[in-house]
Amino acid sequence: MQIEFRKDSLASLSCAVLAVLHFEGGEIGAPLPEETRKLLEELRAAGELRGKENECTLLHHPAGLPVARLLVVGAGKADGFSDVRLRRLSGTAIRTVRARGLRELAWPVVELNVGSAGKAQGPEALQAVVEGAILGDYDSDPYRTSTEPDRRMERLLLVTPGREASEAERAAAHRGQVMAEAQNFVRDLVNEPSNILTPAELGRRAEQMAKQFGLACQVLGLEEIRALKMGAFLAVAQGSDQPPRLIVVRYNPPDAPSAPVLGLIGKGITFDTGGISIKPATDMHEMKTDMAGAATMLGVMRAIAQLKPRVRVLAVIAAAENMPSGKAYRPGDVITSMSGKTIEVLNTDAEGRLTLADAITYAKQQGATVLIDAATLTGAVMIALGNITTGVFGWDKDWVNRVLASGAAVGEKMWQLPVDEEYRELYKSMIADLANTGGRYGGAITAAMFVGEFAGETPWVHLDIAGTRWSNDEKPYLAKGPTGAPMRTLVQLVTQLAP
Repeated sequence: MQIEFRKDSLASLSCAVLAVLHFEGGEIGAPLPEETRKLLEELRAAGELRGKENECTLLHHPAGLPVARLLVVGAGKADGFSDVRLRRLSGTAIRTVRARGLRELAWPVVELNVGSAGKAQGPEALQAVVEGAILGDYDSDPYRTSTEPDRRMERLLLVTPGREASEAERAAAHRGQVMAEAQNFVRDLVNEPSNILTPAELGRRAEQMAKQFGLACQVLGLEEIRALKMGAFLAVAQGSDQPPRLIVVRYNPPDAPSAPVLGLIGKGITFDTGGISIKPATDMHEMKTDMAGAATMLGVMRAIAQLKPRVRVLAVIAAAENMPSGKAYRPGDVITSMSGKTIEVLNTDAEGRLTLADAITYAKQQGATVLIDAATLTGAVMIALGNITTGVFGWDKDWVNRVLASGAAVGEKMWQLPVDEEYRELYKSMIADLANTGGRYGGAITAAMFVGEFAGETPWVHLDIAGTRWSNDEKPYLAKGPTGAPMRTLVQLVTQLAP
């Protein structure tokens, strides 16, 4: 989608569709001509325009405007309006017009002087509009054969009536485009079937992305992983005919301070059968998404490579399949991790924490001074928080709070769950240092704490995205399928760290 600025007045603007916001109180979020306002007031009085959030009405050849169509987007109540809602309304507008075969949408960049709506103005609001439009233009059907023409939007016109766009506005539009395109990159990876996105292919795509955006990238193969003595990672990988890959992407701006060095660790299980502790067949196809943490971290690196914050960042992904075979690791096995800690395997379906353990150890060896991991780690977090909120865990309160604040700033819902010394008793082993599961109760907590054992004294935050990585509901502003969460949160965190 092309993003263009226009300085035409709305009374002289020529385009396929002009979108305006209409609040429940009747306020219009654009300086429309009197004739057009009168038309909208008549429709509101007749009950055809209610202003309910995401309710859209398309008017052809509206009175007082030269545009072919006017899309009136219900914005809900003016009080409490925010960039989060604005992002969604932009996505709703895009999905509404493109469903009608239209390829161009104009959006007025104006102050909203209604209720407390002024909170959603300025460059941040413009960024939200661009993000929402690009995210709304995404679909999860790349392998569907169809005679329908391509439904993608061609242009989003950002209209600054009667004036040139400011440098701050242009920078905000660029940032919004970078963020949304990176989030869609994450969604593309998560959406790929596992027969295509093998560990090796994930490594190739990481290399392609890194080359395109000027990042350093290494992809280590089986023998190199074995030489690193990554016994936990290799145990998970050994049951598959697809060889594992350790993917390492680096962003090192020359003018960045020497610390912090942020280590981003992503779970990269490209398909998870559960191994010998095999999962039920129902919904197992969803396990192609078990690499959503890895995709998230690659999306973060793609975004920061373009936004260029002065912070050193290292992404580490242990990519493998978890398959049952004569070579697969078994319940009861004892394995030795890269850190030297021994682990008794009680359940081979608790594999993600094993790969994260070695990836975290590697990131520490490579100089990471802060660790953040994202993983589709447990079904237990979905029982607690559903598919709306990401679970957040960590030893270091300061870094946990930074992550939570970043999530709130970009509209990604997160909630901190406890980590407490008493939970450690649940994943003790009788014959090894640790057991790879603490049982059913508190499962999201014990899984997170197991991962945290390998962070040691290094500040560490764990994001369990098992619920939030995917949406089974079609929303007015977002297609069903991969969400790309929590990429925006982590990019916000990185940019906030920059001096």
